[in-house]
Amino acid sequence: MSAGDDGAGNGAHLPREPDRPPRIPPPRASVEDGGLPLPPAEPAGPGPLRLEHPVLKALLGAWALAACSAEETAAVEEHLGDCGTCADEARRLREAVGLLQRPESLDLDPGLRTRVLDSCLDRRPPRIPVPLWAASYDAETARLDALLQDFGDAEWHAPVRLRWFRGEGATSRRTTVAGVIAHLLAVDGLVAVALGLDDPLATGGRPAGTDGTGEAEETSGSRGATGAHGAFGVFGPHGSAGTAGTARTPGTGGVDGTGGTEGTTGPADPAGAVETPARRTEAFWAGSRFPPTRSVRGPWREQTHALVRTVSFTGTGPGAMPVSYGGFELPLRDAMLDRAFECWVHAEDIADAVDYPYAPPAPRHLHGMIDLAARMLPETLAARRRAGLAAPSRARHLVTAGRPGRSLRLEIEGSGGGEWLIPLDSPGAVGSADHEVAHVALDDVEFCRLAAGHVSPEEAAAGQLGDREAIRDVLFAAASLSRM
Repeated sequence: MSAGDDGAGNGAHLPREPDRPPRIPPPRASVEDGGLPLPPAEPAGPGPLRLEHPVLKALLGAWALAACSAEETAAVEEHLGDCGTCADEARRLREAVGLLQRPESLDLDPGLRTRVLDSCLDRRPPRIPVPLWAASYDAETARLDALLQDFGDAEWHAPVRLRWFRGEGATSRRTTVAGVIAHLLAVDGLVAVALGLDDPLATGGRPAGTDGTGEAEETSGSRGATGAHGAFGVFGPHGSAGTAGTARTPGTGGVDGTGGTEGTTGPADPAGAVETPARRTEAFWAGSRFPPTRSVRGPWREQTHALVRTVSFTGTGPGAMPVSYGGFELPLRDAMLDRAFECWVHAEDIADAVDYPYAPPAPRHLHGMIDLAARMLPETLAARRRAGLAAPSRARHLVTAGRPGRSLRLEIEGSGGGEWLIPLDSPGAVGSADHEVAHVALDDVEFCRLAAGHVSPEEAAAGQLGDREAIRDVLFAAASLSRM
């Protein structure tokens, strides 16, 4: 009961007794006011790590690799603010670590399959080996197939611009990734027919899903005499240039002597066989209202396997078997190199279209492709002169077949390179160092892109020495080896 309560619960207030202390407590006394000793302070955290200069310098490598503890990192970074010598060393180490940790794609290396197979075959040679002259085709088709395996529908229909060189200027054609694979399937069919395999264009049909049309061609060049291309171009390396553009392939769709163009659109000649690479491609594209789809990959890959398997079973002997390109023929070993080269070139076209990196072929394969192009240059030079695309040199004179004549030294730098002496006056002449009048040096990949029509002769990064007219003729002849 409170002091103000009367006991009856009526809440009456009573007067406070004068000797009673107030009920509000006084403030509490502090420890300092009592004169007592203060309690010991809690121990503080560890202070910064103090290390000697030699120790800090020894930690710079670990610091650059982010392998130091937090205390060591703090000590090193504090020291770097005071020591210019260590700061310079730390900067160099960090830059070196950046070189060791280059960002890499998470995708498997397209060359992994080849390396694994090479390692296995080194340990256990195959019972039926692939001929050396077909190894580059086997490798390049496998690399392209590895690039295609994860493509979705959007990638298969991505636009691709095929580029090549015709006459005196660049030419291009638009299609899709699937259209490029259909083109490879159609042209590889030339080799298949020579080996007795099924032709993908037989009876006017084609595998399901592989038909369709390409878009209209865009040209910036004029005359088409050398735009009618054969293996690398229209001119075979064994004296077959004179047959290019004969009456075997009349009309605007084929190789028409000095005036025709191979890359024109439209179906094949209904009255004759589809012979040239471009006419085969046009017939393949024009066979349906629907464009090629991803289903073209299966027939193309089956055909590549069949070609490698067939040449492996036949052995190295049939390497000289002729393969018809419509207006001329190539021996089988050179035709397989040609197909490997075109597979790589179009694989780069596809990789560019989908913004994906793509490496050049292995050095030994790249060297074989360059060697084929170099052997074809004399015939190409002669054909360009016959077509009026290369003016006869004042110093030029006829040379008997097998005799040395004026020559250009073609030096190809890089792991796939080498040196070739290109006879300038006659395809039958022999290149001779004693008759050298000019010297051209190019990188191996740059030369291949020139031969593919992806680099113009004027823009090719070539070191030049000697007869400028001869150099120009050879560079333009190299570009004329290209085709769609």
